[in-house]
Amino acid sequence: SGRVRRSGPVDIAGRVVARRDMGKATFVDLQDGSGRIQVLLRQNQLGDELYDALRLVDLGDFIGVHGVPMRTRTGQPTVGARTWAMLAKALHAPPEKYHGLADIELRQRRRYLDLMANEETRRTFTIRSQVVSAVRRFLDSRGFLEVETPILQEAAGGAAARPFITHYNALGEDRFLRISLELHLKRLVIGGMDRVYEIGRNFRNEGMSAKHNPEFTMLESYEAYADYNGVARMAEEMVSSVAGEVLGQTTVQFRGHEIDLAPPWRRLTLHNALKQYGALDIDEFGTAEKLRSELERRGLSVHPGLGWGKLVDEAMSHYVEPNLVQPTILLDYPVELSPLAKRKPGNPKLVERFEAFIGGFECGNAYTELNDPLDQRARFEEQLKLREAGDEEVELVDDDFLFALEHGMPPCGGFGMGIDRLVMLLTGQSTIREVILFPQHKTVKD
Repeated sequence: SGRVRRSGPVDIAGRVVARRDMGKATFVDLQDGSGRIQVLLRQNQLGDELYDALRLVDLGDFIGVHGVPMRTRTGQPTVGARTWAMLAKALHAPPEKYHGLADIELRQRRRYLDLMANEETRRTFTIRSQVVSAVRRFLDSRGFLEVETPILQEAAGGAAARPFITHYNALGEDRFLRISLELHLKRLVIGGMDRVYEIGRNFRNEGMSAKHNPEFTMLESYEAYADYNGVARMAEEMVSSVAGEVLGQTTVQFRGHEIDLAPPWRRLTLHNALKQYGALDIDEFGTAEKLRSELERRGLSVHPGLGWGKLVDEAMSHYVEPNLVQPTILLDYPVELSPLAKRKPGNPKLVERFEAFIGGFECGNAYTELNDPLDQRARFEEQLKLREAGDEEVELVDDDFLFALEHGMPPCGGFGMGIDRLVMLLTGQSTIREVILFPQHKTVKD
């Protein structure tokens, strides 16, 4: 329905979303994925039997109509029905357009009702699909190959997160749902696939918030012979290109701010950002004990088992992140936070890593990838010490990946971006659940 242009007879179908009875004439509005169209059903055109059968038609039903395009006296495009047929019966009334589905959790649990009632919801998920397609086109045009890597993995690596665990009955072994795409994509780079990417689901057995869902969609890309500076240029070009293609502009409205996604984005080191936004010079607090004491003096509550790098991250989340509204590349992170990234020349406490912040939250992460297998093994072992000290969210040793790395990996730049967060930004949604068709909720028992 919704696209009647021809002067000859047409066949249309859709869901009945409105009905107005006027004696010997009935108007109904039909809606499908393409739009909405009015249909006029007259008794003198249909005959008594077909017209009387209209009393069986309720809102939510699907009907098909054969008729001719026309305009009403008010000029509204309409199809004058010559015959009609019931296609599917709805046993429940659809929600009212404005008042029938106000409960946010119900909208998310029964997304089909939300899509039925709210045009804005349909628009959001149409944009989501277009965003994913635009990201693919951007990377494909630059010579990247899209690949698929395992969701069930022997080791949960590539990120510091708590995994979901399941059991593989045929093998009699436990498996982890992946928390990251990284380590298998790097194996492909080691094998000679110089530019690869994947858009796939990750799973992290952690809390839910406005920007976190346990099941989420990530893009990760890896490019041989690139570093984090080159990846930063690609990231800002990608986001602005996708916005331009999908929205027709590179400015978006998000949480009360007008944000300009056009490159170049601001560059700022993490060290200088903490000075600027937190009046905190981390060089003056070079040990975990000193930094913890300073943060506690300022009123921040921090876990006693956190190392220096994690404490820097806590300070960044508190002081810096909320202030990075316009697109910002935050550079050079503590090595402890980034066991898979290459050290920064001249400063072994830092690595060549950036996070991209837009709208006050992180939406991208990138490294110059560590390709020294000896340093990588030492980093993994250091992570184990942090775990023993009480930090559960650390990178675990993946011996198979280390063995692959020992075969040689070229210099490489890696990039990860949350697709859900990008869609939040481009659609102006304030919570991640509004851009995931079926977000997680606790089961409601009848």
